[in-house]
Amino acid sequence: MAMGITSAYMDYQSTTPLDARVLTAMMPYLTTRFGNPHSAEHRFGWEAEAALDVAREQVAGVINTQADAITFLSGATEANNLVLKGVMDVWGKQKPHLITVATEHKCVLEAARVCERTGHRLTVLPVGADGLLDLNRLEDAFTDETALVSVMAVNNEIGVIQPLSEIGALCRSRGILFHTDAAQAFGKIPIDIKAAKIDFMSISAHKIYGPKGVGALYHRTDRDAAIAPQMHGGGQEAGLRAGTQAPALVAGLGKSAEICAQEMAQESGRLKAMMRRLTSHLEARAPGMHVNGHTEKRWVGNLNVCFPGLDGDRLFADIRGLAVSSGAACASAVTGPSYVLEAIGVSDRNAKASLRIGIGRMTTDEEIDFACDKIEAAVKNQGGCR
Repeated sequence: MAMGITSAYMDYQSTTPLDARVLTAMMPYLTTRFGNPHSAEHRFGWEAEAALDVAREQVAGVINTQADAITFLSGATEANNLVLKGVMDVWGKQKPHLITVATEHKCVLEAARVCERTGHRLTVLPVGADGLLDLNRLEDAFTDETALVSVMAVNNEIGVIQPLSEIGALCRSRGILFHTDAAQAFGKIPIDIKAAKIDFMSISAHKIYGPKGVGALYHRTDRDAAIAPQMHGGGQEAGLRAGTQAPALVAGLGKSAEICAQEMAQESGRLKAMMRRLTSHLEARAPGMHVNGHTEKRWVGNLNVCFPGLDGDRLFADIRGLAVSSGAACASAVTGPSYVLEAIGVSDRNAKASLRIGIGRMTTDEEIDFACDKIEAAVKNQGGCR
């Protein structure tokens, strides 16, 4: 039984709180070290540029790659757009085919549709009821004209982890470039870029206790993975992303990446135990509840659960004070049930009666108990799952 609290934040897939250690790393570049990283003639510029160099090493270290393969930009949405449009700009005449998956983040799906409207061929593959991509179906979709495959590492709604190494191996064997949106995976699960044969990876700072408004793209640096810039100007970021970099934000991303790398194993174990507590309590208090997506191959900080037969609007009204969601924050302006849940075969009614619960670094046992109490009361208020 939760005592003494009246609210709990459990929407960590939407965004994470800023870690105090990250804020400390950012502060000098918001105050005394305010220079432009491209001011090469004086100390203020050198200090700002040094911040980018350090952060590049910190981000690269998480995924076992070299610093010059990291490009800083505004976030994973920009990175995803840059990869899909940039790859098809370079390779689209020779290989006009692009493959992605129905449960991808909206920015991947929308960028893919833009590529389709500009004359490229698009295949959007379905997933199974567990949310996983069928590798045989992926391979069957390959053609000699396939330039790029884009598959999310950890789904932002249902937390399912796709088999990156197997996908990477299939793509590399056919000379197809492989991109993964790792906004929900970077710094949370081990990813070795080289072992997984990943050519492009999108990263977001605010999903790993860093600041909003900054992210990174890992990109293979050889000519076989060439990509066309989508922002043009002063030649920053090796010409791939023009615009004055934000040293404070980049320093925050770097520090958050470093902390995640250092604490990944310990934090994963803590969250696994906490999620086991949450899930077992909900199963006992709300019989009939079931998990959306694969029950094992998922990020331990995500729980997407359905309460069959309940009215979704009443459910959310009854759990005020508990910050959870019904789907992706990026799609909040879109009416109707989650397209991700629809893709795994959840009915519209059950999709509306589903909760995405996200826990993370600042979640406490008291908040877990508070969530269980609120959800149990809300379910009982409607007579239980049906």
